Amino acid sequence: MRHSLLTIAVITAVLAACKAEAPTAPISGTPPAATAADTSQADARFTDVSKRWLDGWLQLNPVGATQIGDHRFDNEVDDLSTAGRQKYVDFSKKLLAELDAIDAGTLGRENQVDASILRNQLRADIWNYETLQSWAWDPQAYSSLAGGAIYNLMAREFAPMPQRMSAAIVRMEKIPALLAQARENIDPARVPKTHAETVAKQNKGVLSLIDQFITPNAKDLPEAERTRLQAADAALRKAVEEHQVWLDKTLVPNAKGDFRIGQKLYDEKLQFSLNSALSRAEIKQRAEAELKRVRGEMYGIAQTVLKDKPNAPEMPAAPSGEQQQKAIEAALELAYADKPKRENLVEFAKQTLAEATAFTRAKDLVTVPSDPVKIILMPEFQRGVAVAYCDSPGPLDKGLDTYYAISPIPDEWTDAQVDSFLREYNSRMVHLLSIHEAMPGHYLEGAHSVKFPSTLRAVLRSGLFAEGWAVYTEDVMADAGYLDNDPLFRLVQLKFYLRTISNAILDQGVHVDNWTREQAMELMTKQAFQQEREAAGKWTRAQLTSAQLPTYFVGAQEHFDLRKAMEAKQGANFNAKAYHDKVLSYGAPPVRFVRQLMLGEAIK
Repeated sequence: MRHSLLTIAVITAVLAACKAEAPTAPISGTPPAATAADTSQADARFTDVSKRWLDGWLQLNPVGATQIGDHRFDNEVDDLSTAGRQKYVDFSKKLLAELDAIDAGTLGRENQVDASILRNQLRADIWNYETLQSWAWDPQAYSSLAGGAIYNLMAREFAPMPQRMSAAIVRMEKIPALLAQARENIDPARVPKTHAETVAKQNKGVLSLIDQFITPNAKDLPEAERTRLQAADAALRKAVEEHQVWLDKTLVPNAKGDFRIGQKLYDEKLQFSLNSALSRAEIKQRAEAELKRVRGEMYGIAQTVLKDKPNAPEMPAAPSGEQQQKAIEAALELAYADKPKRENLVEFAKQTLAEATAFTRAKDLVTVPSDPVKIILMPEFQRGVAVAYCDSPGPLDKGLDTYYAISPIPDEWTDAQVDSFLREYNSRMVHLLSIHEAMPGHYLEGAHSVKFPSTLRAVLRSGLFAEGWAVYTEDVMADAGYLDNDPLFRLVQLKFYLRTISNAILDQGVHVDNWTREQAMELMTKQAFQQEREAAGKWTRAQLTSAQLPTYFVGAQEHFDLRKAMEAKQGANFNAKAYHDKVLSYGAPPVRFVRQLMLGEAIK
């Protein structure tokens, strides 16, 4: 995820550069698809369409615009009323028709990529409003907007505090209408119980943002603005309380929807979400094969670290399933014994980030940017889905902090629940989390990709590329000898990779194959060795989301495949740092496009 804000003048200039430069000559082995004049004309038409789409799309998504870095709409919130949704759909259909009228084969190669990305986005937006209709059954859409409306303004110093405070006050005045739209639009009978219960817990998170960001700065406002803030604050608190009553008394008791979206919707959403050549069946086949392979590698490590240990389980060369399971579990116990204290989790994460950064530089694995990164506690309104995430500045921001956010352990958890959590997030796993979320994972990738000149590509950064890169770097760090080639680190890294694999299997198991909680927990706790707390949280996440969990596995597979292809092509001339910098230089499109650009293949 990436967030950003800039002045109107800068945005106008950047949007004018929305078209990346096309290569001046065709890539070797690929005949030109059109004359230079044809390409120039088509590129000009695409530049116009993409600029108008981006400008209109940001206006229709003002909360998202603030994240991205467009400063013009900070006084607005998204309109999810019937009229607002229709305006969005009409806009998307109009721009899609204009885009489809351009012969993609006459575009320069970089613009062929951008056109494909934009087409996928337009179709996905129309499909979401007209077919999936999440606005009618997913209350998360509204709670996320309410929290983001304030957080995106106040979390980073993109502008002087008075300017951000003024915009926040206006948005505070408009959030009650957004909550009212939720109550008008949502049909409780279509809402899954887990969605209703999660949002009921998150709802008051927007008030914690007011207490954290707004109230402490109110004293510096002019008297007239303080008066307006007081009125906005009172109205918002009243609206949140009213919404809480509706959530608790109406939505949660009457939430009867199925969280499983079914095969048809899942397959359609998967294609939009991944923009990958792999089908659902292919993803499942590859994931199940990787699950078996990785467990075999983990068993080999277990044989090494448990050798001569007292009370070690049987470890024959050709183990039964039960023997393999017991050996890997016994080896993992050695890693679980080394875990941070509950109160030291964030401080330990800071330490691991420093170590991962130093190692990446020392091994010269990739160019390390100087952009700042900070570890923060995850805001309350965003908790409940993931343990950690990387919150990068928006593609239009320059020099602002990247946040590596960690969710604190809930105060209400029992000692047994905390122990389960910290066994999963043991010391070596926190190292991996810092690698994945920050260095050389999401933080580094985001800092590189934002330098690509296509603003459209930056705004529509591929989750498949980003998540796949983060998983890929876990393997890169382990191969490079991170933590002094500690075999238990490799074991935990492979376990972390098993989570990626099981995510892909779990997601379609839940939404297509109607898995029960017991089936899901068996996959996660037995086959993937996850602790109960982690698995329980993932079960909740699988209910709250769909077609997002496979991005890690599919993206990683495509990154692994791309590296193998480049190693085969370059042979002894292959250089890892040069390769990594090149991969990151394209602005994070879906991985298949990076492959096509690097190998000179047709863009499709």
